[in-house]
Amino acid sequence: MYKKLEKVIVKHPKDAFISQEHLRENWMKYFYLSEPSYDEALKEYENFLTLLKQHVGEVLFLEQDERVGLDSIYAHDPVKFTPQGAIILKSGKALRQPEATVYREFLEKYDIPVIGQLQGDAVCDGGDIVWLNEKTVAIGRGYRTNDEAIRQLTEMLEPMVDEIKVIQLPHDLGEEACLHLMSFISIVDQDLAVVHSRLMPVELRQWLLAQGFTLVEVPDDEYDALGCNVLALAPRVCMIPAGNPVTTARLKEAGATVYTYKGDEITVKGTGGPTCLTCPVVRI
Repeated sequence: MYKKLEKVIVKHPKDAFISQEHLRENWMKYFYLSEPSYDEALKEYENFLTLLKQHVGEVLFLEQDERVGLDSIYAHDPVKFTPQGAIILKSGKALRQPEATVYREFLEKYDIPVIGQLQGDAVCDGGDIVWLNEKTVAIGRGYRTNDEAIRQLTEMLEPMVDEIKVIQLPHDLGEEACLHLMSFISIVDQDLAVVHSRLMPVELRQWLLAQGFTLVEVPDDEYDALGCNVLALAPRVCMIPAGNPVTTARLKEAGATVYTYKGDEITVKGTGGPTCLTCPVVRI
């Protein structure tokens, strides 16, 4: 999750938010903090894209689709990529479950291999799956990811990894809030992670330290500003939402190059940072 990002899938807000009227009718249903400004969202996203395209070889755009809603802007969650291809997930948020079908059609259109898809009662969001290194995967067990999904994912991932760590997530703000494993950890190099330790299970924190990770701690107020949601563009080259000066300074002290973007409408109000806005397909 820290190697150079070469190919990525995104969804433009013009195709997810559609219009101010559409936002006004739907933002509460999707549990946004407040109604985003459509025009400001477009401006913010263009700045975000400019940064992304400076570092990524190929950017693929999901199209507008009436089967999915506002949250489809957060392209990370419906699928997770492995060295062998994509695993299609099924969101623990019922409103997002149609995204699995849309994503599968998109991947087939671009001849991107799919190696599996969650079946039956299994639910999981991509934000609950973290590659800690090339052979170790952590899966968060919480309100968005259940035991059956973990069982199926373990079977699919077993040929590629040495260990799957099941991480029990805290209740935090409740069942309707979105707490993912990636809410409190971002891997930005093979030995550097951005974390919010107050929410981190002790076992995971101790494992990271034992593996030689340096942990960049995100203060409470910056956690609320999505400061723990950091996208690695390459090892120690990363993107973070603006408004997180302490975390940004700590990343720089750790030797990272840090880019920021204003994300009041596309990030804060929907609680989805740069990792949520992007679905990495290829890292090299």
